[in-house]
Amino acid sequence: MLTLSKKAITTITTTFTKPHSLSSMAATEETLRKTLAEKLSAVEIQANTVRSLKSSSASKPDIDAAVQALNNLKLEKSSIEKSLQSLLSGSDSREAFRQSVNNTLERRLFYIPSFKIYRGVAGFYDYGPPGCAVKSNVLAFWRQHFVLEENMLEVDCPSVTPEVVLKASGHVEKFTDLMVKDEKTGTCYRADHLLKDYCNEKLQKDLTLSSDKAAELKHVLAMLDDFSSQELGAKIKEYGITAPETKNPLSDPYPFNLMFQTSIGPSGLAPGFMRPETAQGIFVNFKDLYYYNGNKLPFAAAQIGQAFRNEISPRQGLLRVREFTLAEIEHFVDPEDKSHPKYAEVADLEFFMFPREEQMTGQSAKRIRLGDAVSKGIVNNETLGYFIGRVYLFLTRLGIDKDRLRFRQHLANEMAHYAADCWDAEIECSYGWIECVGIADRSAYDLRAHSEKSGTLLVAQEKFSEPKEVEKLVINPIKKELGLAFKGNQKKVVEALEAMNEKEALDMKAALDSKGEVEFEVCTLGKTVTINKNMVTIHKEIKKEHQRVFTPSVIEPSFGIGRIIYCLYEHTFYTRSSKAGDEQLNVFRFPSLVAPIKCTVFPLVQNQKYEDVAKLISKSLTAAGISHKIDITGTSIGKRYARTDELGVPFAVTVDSTTSVTIRERDSKDQVRVDVEKAASVIREVSEGHRTWEDVWSTFPHHSSTTAED
Repeated sequence: MLTLSKKAITTITTTFTKPHSLSSMAATEETLRKTLAEKLSAVEIQANTVRSLKSSSASKPDIDAAVQALNNLKLEKSSIEKSLQSLLSGSDSREAFRQSVNNTLERRLFYIPSFKIYRGVAGFYDYGPPGCAVKSNVLAFWRQHFVLEENMLEVDCPSVTPEVVLKASGHVEKFTDLMVKDEKTGTCYRADHLLKDYCNEKLQKDLTLSSDKAAELKHVLAMLDDFSSQELGAKIKEYGITAPETKNPLSDPYPFNLMFQTSIGPSGLAPGFMRPETAQGIFVNFKDLYYYNGNKLPFAAAQIGQAFRNEISPRQGLLRVREFTLAEIEHFVDPEDKSHPKYAEVADLEFFMFPREEQMTGQSAKRIRLGDAVSKGIVNNETLGYFIGRVYLFLTRLGIDKDRLRFRQHLANEMAHYAADCWDAEIECSYGWIECVGIADRSAYDLRAHSEKSGTLLVAQEKFSEPKEVEKLVINPIKKELGLAFKGNQKKVVEALEAMNEKEALDMKAALDSKGEVEFEVCTLGKTVTINKNMVTIHKEIKKEHQRVFTPSVIEPSFGIGRIIYCLYEHTFYTRSSKAGDEQLNVFRFPSLVAPIKCTVFPLVQNQKYEDVAKLISKSLTAAGISHKIDITGTSIGKRYARTDELGVPFAVTVDSTTSVTIRERDSKDQVRVDVEKAASVIREVSEGHRTWEDVWSTFPHHSSTTAED
């Protein structure tokens, strides 16, 4: 269980507990780089002065004084270089910390590379027993926190999705990353990752980098997600980036679709894909879910399931994999009323937010009251704000450090044209800031796209208490003319015309009035057809309506479960010295909520009476539904404590008599003495959150055992 040195741990603690001093760190780095550049220039000037004095046969005292001045400048330069190196060395400490965490996770079987005996396949991981338990607990809490709390409708849809569904959603055309190839070996790389690695490498290790060049590289990193293929290719060429292994030249970036393709059925004629997200299964079932909910809005549907993305170059462990678990919510709401009845419950929450204005001006995330963000229009609407608040509570209750959690707003050019507002819950870990939850107001795009492609209206109705006179756009396809022109395809053309939104219909009317015909794309036919003036009439008229028919907007929180779990591992991991001080012991301080095992039961020594008591307590814990582990080996109690601390087990019951036992809390190592009959109920109450450890500590007699900890 030997891990990091005390110095490394101190560095990590400093780095990770003050993440929001990044702006001051950046200012310090800029100052040091400028000072170093000035000092390098001064050294060169002084060196020329020394050479000039020597060549002109100046007096020895003058030469000695000049040499001394040069040496002093070199010492000052060296001191500045050390300061800059120290400032930039946080990446080395982070890597050491990450290695320690990952070694512990793999050794204790939280997760391991898949197909390990066959040397594995990049981007695939297996969860071992404790990893499965943590994941199960996270998902159980997700269901409790969201599905039960909001009365959501949970569904479970197939992972294999027909091509037509993903064509309608835009995934077939646009679900891509930019890729480059080694021009000689054909090895593929994700283009933005190569550029990101180059910038980080230069910033962290090149001490001669000028402050202007450092600022340029930081700007590139900030805008990386927004680069087009041309801009990305230009930067790769400008910086001379080559293939990492071979140093061969790279191709220009080009799009690569990330979906795994398959065929449905033995004929191979029905193409499909492994779903890249779970959301589409909810959208295509909207009509039935709306009916199930009593034809009422708002309502939310939720789904937990596997998603698949054929990543170009998977890396970063659980953060970027090819098969992963998503938990997604689609909250359907009236686009004219995005208020939320429970918004007041989260309005007073205050946490780090990173609005787009601060990003564009180079500022850092700052604490903002959620209610203020909504009232000032920083967050688009109450429902979006409500889910941002609920996501914050979910993550922090899991054990995510609130000081290493921020909500970053998408820049205007990051968002799809149809989106009203988008925020990412980003968690800082040793890899930097990682997007773990996306919370987006997707407007009505998805339901409209599937309505048009399928020919099935995915709409909601609002019934009026009294009829209302409204100006209505009327689209009247002339079926006789369309039948003559399109014969068997008439129905699909009619449905496509009737599915037009107001802007599309008015644009068509204007074109027909001026030109007499217009080109019109019919998605269900997969082609463009010519519509003449005599095939359709489009006009507005006043009508009395008893109900309003509309396409609902969608607020979508989407959770990457594997990413959340990995960040949780890092946020809860720490080391502490053994009693002897000769080694560092690993500990995961999981909250009881997510701990893989809630309790361990140990007989202090191998004794049949103690073992019988341990088994009795184990039986009571099982009856209470508390996950636990009983250990009756002869290993010293101190080593058994250390083993379970490394698994993140919050409580340990030690049997040292037949009438009472001790209960130990993991992080404080405090122990209380409890009657045997009460042990299981105390563990149940404290592990399920009905009682705090502080309450237990104040209720029961304290127990001190130096021998046990040794």
